Amino acid sequence: MCSQLRSKESSVEPLEKQTHQVSMPEAPVPSTRYTQEYFLTACEGYDEFVRSEGEHLSRRLRAAFAVAAVEAGMTVLDVGCGRGEILRHCAKLGAHAYGIDYAIAAVQLSKEIAQNTNDARGKIGVAQADAKQLPFPSAYFDRVLLFDVVEHLHPWELHKALCEIHRVLKPDGRLIVHTAPNAWYDRYAYPLVRTFRRLLGQGARYPANPRAFLVNVNQEVHVNEQSMLSLRRALARAGFRSRVWLDSPPQGRQNPLLIDLLRAAAFRVPPFRWFFEREVFAVAAKRR
Repeated sequence: MCSQLRSKESSVEPLEKQTHQVSMPEAPVPSTRYTQEYFLTACEGYDEFVRSEGEHLSRRLRAAFAVAAVEAGMTVLDVGCGRGEILRHCAKLGAHAYGIDYAIAAVQLSKEIAQNTNDARGKIGVAQADAKQLPFPSAYFDRVLLFDVVEHLHPWELHKALCEIHRVLKPDGRLIVHTAPNAWYDRYAYPLVRTFRRLLGQGARYPANPRAFLVNVNQEVHVNEQSMLSLRRALARAGFRSRVWLDSPPQGRQNPLLIDLLRAAAFRVPPFRWFFEREVFAVAAKRR
């Protein structure tokens, strides 16, 4: 729990007095990795954003945002707001939307969205801030959105960020999480998928390392990819009760009927779906 972590931290001896030190935690990914070029050419959803100035969301963002069930009058925090299109959609629904990101390029893009969208003016606030130290009072937000941020935070960072989200969330508020890829897909299912595709003569499209599908910058910044189980554990450790599930995007390609039937079985029947679906969703609330 977060309070337990803080009490332990306060009782630790000063660093210079400790004779045996554990290794230091991993350094955060530098915010400078997240440039305007990254958000407009590499970060998923960029194509829809560039074409529509944030009016249209990608399939992934539409699915995650629908889960949030944002309503007029709500206060919503988008942690890692990126380009700002989610803030725009919150404001269009009549919510008071706040976005934070530690990357200055994201803050600039989000502020442009806030200034240039007529139905969003006065309803959006954007600030450069760290998810591990949110600049908001306790019990302030009805919804906190954490879309495609988890995989960019080392485990120790993720725990601190979730503790901060727990603090700023109202007692009846909800945290909505989306993260990808499902670590179990890459680790266990992908080798089987690749072998099967090679038997069909399609091996050239399936590299040995599934991370090769990621653009180069994402190979560097995806430092903590999750499974359904690991995300549930991380949320529980920060004081949340949660519902965690998996989903997969449509592939956008034509497959033989047999392959489609096999995919449907693998995606929908436990335990296969735990490995073959590629996106992880969660809705979390404070423990009562």
